[in-house]
Amino acid sequence: MMSPVEQFQADRTRAREAGDPMAAVCVLATVNEHGHPEARTLILRQVEEDLALFMHASSPKWQQLPHGGSINTYWPSIEIQYRMRFTTQPIDPAVVAASWQYRPDTPKRMDWFYDLQQPQSTTIGSRAELEQGLNNLSLPDPITAPTSACGLLIKPTMLERLDLNELSGLHDRRRYTLTGAEWLEEVLVP
Repeated sequence: MMSPVEQFQADRTRAREAGDPMAAVCVLATVNEHGHPEARTLILRQVEEDLALFMHASSPKWQQLPHGGSINTYWPSIEIQYRMRFTTQPIDPAVVAASWQYRPDTPKRMDWFYDLQQPQSTTIGSRAELEQGLNNLSLPDPITAPTSACGLLIKPTMLERLDLNELSGLHDRRRYTLTGAEWLEEVLVP
C-alpha cells in the first residue's frame, strides 16, 4: 500500500504527464510577524525522494518558515488538491549550490542583487531602478550561488487529499496524519 507521500508523488507524476502547468508549483502559506497570513506561489522541487523549496535567506518566507507553514497544490488536469503541513530540514549547501546552477540567468542575478543591493521584498523606487541595479551588478566569474541561497527539505506531517474527479459528484476527501512512523488515515466530509 502506498504512503500518502507516495500517493502525492504519483498524483503529481500523473499531472505532469497530462501537461498540467500547475504540476511544478505549490502555494506556500506562512504567518508574518504581525500574525497576518501570507501566501505565495513557489516551485516545489524534488531532491531525491524528498520535496524541497529553494529560496534566498533574505526572503520573508525564510524567516517565517521556522514558525510553521502549509502548502497547497491543485492540479486541474486530474482534479486533485493537496493540503500539507510539514517540518523542514536544511538542504546541504553543496546540493543547493549544484541545483542553483540550473536556474535561469535572471533568478541567479536576483539572488546576487539581494546580497549586493537590497533584500527580497523590500521597497525600491521604480522598476527602472531595479532593472538598472540588476544590469550593473558586479558578479563573480564564474557565477556561483551566494551563500545566502538556501533550501529546505519538506517533511510532511499531515496531508489532506481532495479528489474532485469522482463520477458520482461526491468528492473524496481524506486526511493523513503522521503519528510516530505510521500514517493515520481519516475520511472527511467534503
